[in-house]
Amino acid sequence: MTLFHISHTDLDGYGCQLITKEMLRLEHFKEAFFYNANYGQEVKLTIKKVLKQIEDYKEEEIFLLISDLNLTTQESKDLDKNINELNENGFNIKLQVLDHHATGQKSADMYHWYYLDINRCATKIVYDYMCEEYNAFNCDERAWLSPLVDAINAVDIWLDHEIKNFEFGKVLLMMVSKAREVNNILFADLNREYRIYLLKEACKYLEKRDGNILLDNALHSMKKEFLKLDKKDDTLDNLSAKFLVKSLADIKDKLTITYKGHKGLLTYCLGSISIPANAFLKANTDFDFFIDVGRKGNSSFRADGKVDVAQMAAKLAKGGGHVNASGAKFLDFKETINYEDVKTYVQGKLDKI
Repeated sequence: MTLFHISHTDLDGYGCQLITKEMLRLEHFKEAFFYNANYGQEVKLTIKKVLKQIEDYKEEEIFLLISDLNLTTQESKDLDKNINELNENGFNIKLQVLDHHATGQKSADMYHWYYLDINRCATKIVYDYMCEEYNAFNCDERAWLSPLVDAINAVDIWLDHEIKNFEFGKVLLMMVSKAREVNNILFADLNREYRIYLLKEACKYLEKRDGNILLDNALHSMKKEFLKLDKKDDTLDNLSAKFLVKSLADIKDKLTITYKGHKGLLTYCLGSISIPANAFLKANTDFDFFIDVGRKGNSSFRADGKVDVAQMAAKLAKGGGHVNASGAKFLDFKETINYEDVKTYVQGKLDKI
Protein backbone atom coordinates (compact mmCIF):
# COMPACT_ATOMS: atom_id res chain seq x y z
CA MET A 1 0.00 0.00 0.00
CA THR A 2 1.23 3.49 -0.91
CA LEU A 3 0.41 6.27 1.53
CA PHE A 4 -0.33 9.89 0.69
CA HIS A 5 -0.63 11.84 3.94
CA ILE A 6 -1.75 15.49 4.14
CA SER A 7 -1.63 17.08 7.58
CA HIS A 8 -1.71 20.45 9.32
CA THR A 9 1.31 22.71 9.93
CA ASP A 10 1.35 22.66 13.73
CA LEU A 11 2.41 20.31 16.53
CA ASP A 12 -0.69 18.16 16.15
CA GLY A 13 -0.30 17.96 12.38
CA TYR A 14 3.32 16.85 12.57
CA GLY A 15 2.47 14.47 15.41
CA CYS A 16 0.11 12.68 13.01
CA GLN A 17 2.90 12.34 10.46
CA LEU A 18 5.40 11.10 13.04
CA ILE A 19 3.05 8.14 13.53
CA THR A 20 2.69 7.34 9.83
CA LYS A 21 6.42 7.83 9.26
CA GLU A 22 7.07 5.24 11.97
CA MET A 23 4.68 2.92 10.14
CA LEU A 24 6.64 3.48 6.93
CA ARG A 25 9.89 2.71 8.75
CA LEU A 26 8.31 -0.49 10.07
CA GLU A 27 7.22 -1.36 6.50
CA HIS A 28 3.48 -1.09 7.02
CA PHE A 29 3.50 0.99 3.84
CA LYS A 30 5.38 0.22 0.64
CA GLU A 31 5.99 3.91 -0.06
CA ALA A 32 4.77 7.20 1.42
CA PHE A 33 4.46 10.84 0.43
CA PHE A 34 3.86 13.61 2.95
CA TYR A 35 2.41 17.10 2.61
CA ASN A 36 1.52 19.87 5.03
CA ALA A 37 -1.04 22.59 4.54
CA ASN A 38 -2.66 25.39 6.46
CA TYR A 39 -6.33 26.18 6.06
CA GLY A 40 -8.07 27.82 3.12
CA GLN A 41 -6.39 27.96 -0.27
CA GLU A 42 -3.44 25.82 0.86
CA VAL A 43 -5.73 22.86 1.52
CA LYS A 44 -7.35 23.09 -1.91
CA LEU A 45 -4.02 23.45 -3.71
CA THR A 46 -2.42 20.62 -1.76
CA ILE A 47 -5.29 18.21 -2.43
CA LYS A 48 -5.12 19.12 -6.12
CA LYS A 49 -1.36 18.46 -6.13
CA VAL A 50 -1.78 15.09 -4.40
CA LEU A 51 -4.55 13.93 -6.74
CA LYS A 52 -2.32 14.79 -9.69
CA GLN A 53 0.53 12.73 -8.23
CA ILE A 54 -1.79 9.80 -7.48
CA GLU A 55 -2.49 9.51 -11.21
CA ASP A 56 0.99 7.95 -11.56
CA TYR A 57 0.04 5.11 -9.18
CA LYS A 58 -2.86 3.44 -10.96
CA GLU A 59 -1.51 -0.05 -10.37
CA GLU A 60 -1.03 0.51 -6.62
CA GLU A 61 -3.29 0.18 -3.60
CA ILE A 62 -3.45 3.75 -2.31
CA PHE A 63 -4.32 5.14 1.11
CA LEU A 64 -5.05 8.89 1.06
CA LEU A 65 -5.05 10.16 4.64
CA ILE A 66 -5.93 13.72 5.66
CA SER A 67 -5.39 14.56 9.33
CA ASP A 68 -5.89 17.59 11.56
CA LEU A 69 -7.56 19.57 8.76
CA ASN A 70 -11.29 20.22 8.67
CA LEU A 71 -12.66 20.29 5.13
CA THR A 72 -15.51 22.57 4.14
CA THR A 73 -18.60 20.91 2.69
CA GLN A 74 -17.56 22.05 -0.78
CA GLU A 75 -14.02 20.73 -0.35
CA SER A 76 -15.44 17.41 0.86
CA LYS A 77 -17.91 17.25 -2.02
CA ASP A 78 -15.17 17.93 -4.58
CA LEU A 79 -12.80 15.40 -3.01
CA ASP A 80 -15.47 12.70 -2.84
CA LYS A 81 -16.28 13.27 -6.52
CA ASN A 82 -12.60 13.17 -7.54
CA ILE A 83 -11.88 9.95 -5.64
CA ASN A 84 -15.00 8.22 -6.97
CA GLU A 85 -14.06 9.17 -10.53
CA LEU A 86 -10.55 7.82 -10.11
CA ASN A 87 -11.79 4.56 -8.59
CA GLU A 88 -14.32 4.16 -11.41
CA ASN A 89 -11.40 4.45 -13.82
CA GLY A 90 -9.41 1.59 -12.35
CA PHE A 91 -7.71 3.15 -9.33
CA ASN A 92 -7.82 1.55 -5.88
CA ILE A 93 -7.93 4.46 -3.43
CA LYS A 94 -8.98 4.37 0.19
CA LEU A 95 -9.82 7.86 1.47
CA GLN A 96 -9.83 8.66 5.18
CA VAL A 97 -10.08 12.01 6.99
CA LEU A 98 -9.25 11.92 10.71
CA ASP A 99 -10.25 15.25 12.26
CA HIS A 100 -11.09 16.78 15.60
CA HIS A 101 -12.34 20.26 14.66
CA ALA A 102 -16.02 20.93 15.40
CA THR A 103 -16.24 22.92 12.16
CA GLY A 104 -15.90 19.63 10.27
CA GLN A 105 -19.23 18.33 11.57
CA LYS A 106 -21.23 18.95 8.37
CA SER A 107 -18.69 17.05 6.28
CA ALA A 108 -18.56 14.24 8.84
CA ASP A 109 -22.35 13.92 8.69
CA MET A 110 -22.28 13.65 4.89
CA TYR A 111 -19.40 11.25 4.19
CA HIS A 112 -18.45 7.88 5.68
CA TRP A 113 -14.75 8.55 5.11
CA TYR A 114 -14.80 11.67 7.29
CA TYR A 115 -14.21 10.66 10.92
CA LEU A 116 -14.64 13.37 13.56
CA ASP A 117 -13.98 13.24 17.31
CA ILE A 118 -13.74 16.57 19.13
CA ASN A 119 -12.58 14.91 22.36
CA ARG A 120 -9.17 13.82 21.08
CA CYS A 121 -6.46 15.67 19.20
CA ALA A 122 -5.72 14.46 15.67
CA THR A 123 -2.44 12.82 16.72
CA LYS A 124 -4.29 10.65 19.23
CA ILE A 125 -7.01 9.85 16.69
CA VAL A 126 -4.40 8.79 14.10
CA TYR A 127 -2.46 6.78 16.68
CA ASP A 128 -5.55 4.93 17.92
CA TYR A 129 -6.75 4.37 14.35
CA MET A 130 -3.45 2.85 13.24
CA CYS A 131 -3.25 0.63 16.33
CA GLU A 132 -6.82 -0.61 15.84
CA GLU A 133 -6.91 -0.92 12.04
CA TYR A 134 -3.35 -2.08 11.37
CA ASN A 135 -2.08 -3.28 14.76
CA ALA A 136 0.72 -0.88 13.91
CA PHE A 137 3.07 -0.94 16.89
CA ASN A 138 4.45 -3.51 19.30
CA CYS A 139 4.89 -2.99 23.05
CA ASP A 140 8.34 -1.42 22.76
CA GLU A 141 7.19 1.07 20.14
CA ARG A 142 4.04 1.98 22.06
CA ALA A 143 6.14 2.54 25.18
CA TRP A 144 7.60 5.77 23.77
CA LEU A 145 4.87 6.72 21.30
CA SER A 146 1.92 6.59 23.67
CA PRO A 147 3.33 9.09 26.24
CA LEU A 148 4.24 11.48 23.43
CA VAL A 149 0.73 11.21 21.98
CA ASP A 150 -0.74 11.91 25.43
CA ALA A 151 1.42 15.04 25.82
CA ILE A 152 0.38 16.37 22.41
CA ASN A 153 -3.24 15.58 23.22
CA ALA A 154 -3.06 17.40 26.57
CA VAL A 155 -1.82 20.67 25.10
CA ASP A 156 -3.74 20.57 21.82
CA ILE A 157 -7.18 20.24 23.44
CA TRP A 158 -5.97 22.11 26.55
CA LEU A 159 -6.22 19.50 29.31
CA ASP A 160 -4.43 21.71 31.83
CA HIS A 161 -5.55 19.45 34.68
CA GLU A 162 -3.12 16.81 33.35
CA ILE A 163 -0.25 18.86 34.75
CA LYS A 164 2.71 16.69 33.68
CA ASN A 165 1.55 16.06 30.11
CA PHE A 166 0.23 19.59 29.72
CA GLU A 167 3.50 21.26 30.75
CA PHE A 168 5.53 18.94 28.55
CA GLY A 169 3.12 19.55 25.69
CA LYS A 170 3.58 23.31 26.05
CA VAL A 171 7.31 22.88 25.40
CA LEU A 172 6.55 20.65 22.40
CA LEU A 173 4.18 23.28 21.05
CA MET A 174 6.83 25.99 21.27
CA MET A 175 9.51 23.67 19.91
CA VAL A 176 7.62 22.84 16.72
CA SER A 177 6.31 26.37 16.08
CA LYS A 178 9.80 27.86 16.43
CA ALA A 179 11.65 25.24 14.37
CA ARG A 180 12.24 27.74 11.56
CA GLU A 181 15.85 26.96 10.73
CA VAL A 182 14.80 24.92 7.65
CA ASN A 183 12.58 26.69 5.10
CA ASN A 184 9.22 24.94 4.77
CA ILE A 185 8.56 25.87 1.11
CA LEU A 186 11.90 25.24 -0.57
CA PHE A 187 12.67 22.24 1.63
CA ALA A 188 9.26 20.90 2.65
CA ASP A 189 10.46 17.33 3.22
CA LEU A 190 13.57 18.43 5.11
CA ASN A 191 11.54 20.87 7.21
CA ARG A 192 9.19 18.04 8.16
CA GLU A 193 12.09 15.72 8.97
CA TYR A 194 13.55 18.42 11.22
CA ARG A 195 10.37 18.80 13.25
CA ILE A 196 9.82 15.07 13.53
CA TYR A 197 13.46 14.59 14.58
CA LEU A 198 12.91 17.09 17.39
CA LEU A 199 9.70 15.31 18.47
CA LYS A 200 11.46 11.94 18.64
CA GLU A 201 14.40 13.40 20.54
CA ALA A 202 11.96 15.04 22.96
CA CYS A 203 10.70 11.60 23.96
CA LYS A 204 13.94 11.04 25.90
CA TYR A 205 12.72 13.52 28.51
CA LEU A 206 9.08 12.45 28.77
CA GLU A 207 9.39 10.16 31.78
CA LYS A 208 12.05 12.16 33.60
CA ARG A 209 11.37 14.34 36.60
CA ASP A 210 10.87 17.94 35.43
CA GLY A 211 11.06 16.59 31.90
CA ASN A 212 9.53 19.75 30.46
CA ILE A 213 12.33 21.85 31.96
CA LEU A 214 15.01 19.39 30.86
CA LEU A 215 13.62 19.44 27.32
CA ASP A 216 13.50 23.23 27.29
CA ASN A 217 17.16 23.32 28.37
CA ALA A 218 18.21 20.70 25.80
CA LEU A 219 16.37 22.16 22.81
CA HIS A 220 19.24 24.41 21.66
CA SER A 221 21.64 21.45 21.54
CA MET A 222 19.06 19.24 19.81
CA LYS A 223 18.70 21.79 17.02
CA LYS A 224 22.45 22.12 16.61
CA GLU A 225 22.87 18.35 16.41
CA PHE A 226 20.47 18.13 13.47
CA LEU A 227 22.04 21.07 11.64
CA LYS A 228 25.70 20.02 12.00
CA LEU A 229 27.25 19.02 8.70
CA ASP A 230 30.30 17.58 10.48
CA LYS A 231 31.53 17.14 14.05
CA LYS A 232 32.66 20.76 14.36
CA ASP A 233 30.54 22.80 16.75
CA ASP A 234 29.52 26.41 16.13
CA THR A 235 26.77 28.86 17.05
CA LEU A 236 23.24 27.92 16.05
CA ASP A 237 23.13 30.84 13.59
CA ASN A 238 26.34 29.77 11.87
CA LEU A 239 25.31 26.12 11.73
CA SER A 240 21.94 27.17 10.29
CA ALA A 241 23.60 29.30 7.62
CA LYS A 242 25.98 26.51 6.59
CA PHE A 243 23.13 24.00 6.53
CA LEU A 244 21.05 26.33 4.38
CA VAL A 245 23.86 26.95 1.89
CA LYS A 246 24.45 23.20 1.59
CA SER A 247 20.70 22.59 1.15
CA LEU A 248 20.46 25.28 -1.54
CA ALA A 249 23.48 23.86 -3.35
CA ASP A 250 21.85 20.42 -3.37
CA ILE A 251 18.88 21.74 -5.38
CA LYS A 252 20.52 24.67 -7.17
CA ASP A 253 19.67 23.32 -10.62
CA LYS A 254 15.97 23.42 -9.73
CA LEU A 255 16.33 27.01 -8.42
CA THR A 256 18.38 28.40 -11.31
CA ILE A 257 17.18 31.40 -13.30
CA THR A 258 19.03 33.42 -15.96
CA TYR A 259 19.48 37.08 -16.81
CA LYS A 260 21.42 38.20 -19.91
CA GLY A 261 23.79 35.23 -19.77
CA HIS A 262 24.17 35.33 -15.99
CA LYS A 263 23.06 32.51 -13.70
CA GLY A 264 21.09 33.33 -10.59
CA LEU A 265 19.44 31.50 -7.74
CA LEU A 266 15.77 32.17 -6.98
CA THR A 267 14.26 31.37 -3.58
CA TYR A 268 10.76 31.87 -2.20
CA CYS A 269 9.93 33.04 1.33
CA LEU A 270 13.48 32.49 2.56
CA GLY A 271 13.74 35.91 4.25
CA SER A 272 16.82 37.61 5.78
CA ILE A 273 18.99 36.57 2.84
CA SER A 274 22.06 38.79 3.30
CA ILE A 275 24.21 36.17 5.02
CA PRO A 276 23.04 33.01 3.17
CA ALA A 277 23.00 34.76 -0.23
CA ASN A 278 26.55 36.03 0.22
CA ALA A 279 27.73 32.63 1.47
CA PHE A 280 26.03 30.81 -1.42
CA LEU A 281 27.51 33.12 -4.08
CA LYS A 282 31.00 32.74 -2.63
CA ALA A 283 30.68 28.94 -2.48
CA ASN A 284 29.11 28.67 -5.96
CA THR A 285 31.11 30.99 -8.17
CA ASP A 286 29.19 30.02 -11.32
CA PHE A 287 26.20 31.94 -9.90
CA ASP A 288 26.19 35.73 -10.25
CA PHE A 289 23.08 36.86 -8.38
CA PHE A 290 20.49 35.78 -5.84
CA ILE A 291 16.79 36.75 -5.59
CA ASP A 292 14.33 35.95 -2.82
CA VAL A 293 10.61 36.64 -3.31
CA GLY A 294 8.21 36.90 -0.36
CA ARG A 295 4.56 35.85 -0.23
CA LYS A 296 3.30 39.34 -1.06
CA GLY A 297 5.85 40.04 -3.81
CA ASN A 298 8.43 41.87 -1.68
CA SER A 299 11.81 40.84 -3.07
CA SER A 300 15.47 41.05 -2.13
CA PHE A 301 18.34 41.02 -4.65
CA ARG A 302 21.99 40.20 -3.90
CA ALA A 303 25.10 39.90 -6.06
CA ASP A 304 28.85 39.56 -5.68
CA GLY A 305 30.19 42.13 -8.12
CA LYS A 306 29.21 40.45 -11.39
CA VAL A 307 25.71 41.88 -11.87
CA ASP A 308 24.23 45.26 -10.96
CA VAL A 309 21.15 44.15 -9.03
CA ALA A 310 20.07 47.76 -8.40
CA GLN A 311 19.58 48.13 -12.14
CA MET A 312 17.90 44.71 -12.29
CA ALA A 313 15.47 45.61 -9.50
CA ALA A 314 14.67 48.93 -11.15
CA LYS A 315 13.87 47.32 -14.49
CA LEU A 316 11.91 44.43 -12.98
CA ALA A 317 9.71 46.29 -10.50
CA LYS A 318 10.84 49.91 -10.18
CA GLY A 319 13.00 48.94 -7.20
CA GLY A 320 16.54 49.90 -6.41
CA GLY A 321 19.30 50.12 -3.85
CA HIS A 322 22.96 49.20 -4.18
CA VAL A 323 24.94 47.38 -6.85
CA ASN A 324 25.18 44.23 -4.75
CA ALA A 325 22.11 44.62 -2.52
CA SER A 326 18.73 45.91 -3.64
CA GLY A 327 15.01 45.44 -3.19
CA ALA A 328 11.71 45.75 -5.02
CA LYS A 329 8.06 44.74 -4.87
CA PHE A 330 6.23 42.91 -7.65
CA LEU A 331 2.80 44.52 -7.53
CA ASP A 332 1.14 41.90 -9.75
CA PHE A 333 2.59 38.90 -7.89
CA LYS A 334 0.05 36.30 -6.72
CA GLU A 335 0.72 34.34 -3.55
CA THR A 336 1.17 30.61 -4.09
CA ILE A 337 2.40 27.49 -2.31
CA ASN A 338 4.13 26.20 -5.45
CA TYR A 339 7.71 27.27 -6.08
CA GLU A 340 7.44 26.53 -9.81
CA ASP A 341 4.77 29.23 -10.14
CA VAL A 342 7.19 31.76 -8.66
CA LYS A 343 10.03 30.67 -10.91
CA THR A 344 7.88 30.92 -14.04
CA TYR A 345 6.74 34.39 -12.99
CA VAL A 346 10.23 35.78 -12.22
CA GLN A 347 11.93 34.20 -15.23
CA GLY A 348 9.21 35.66 -17.44
CA LYS A 349 9.93 39.11 -16.03
CA LEU A 350 13.69 38.68 -16.53
CA ASP A 351 13.23 37.54 -20.12
CA LYS A 352 11.39 40.76 -20.95
CA ILE A 353 14.20 43.06 -19.79
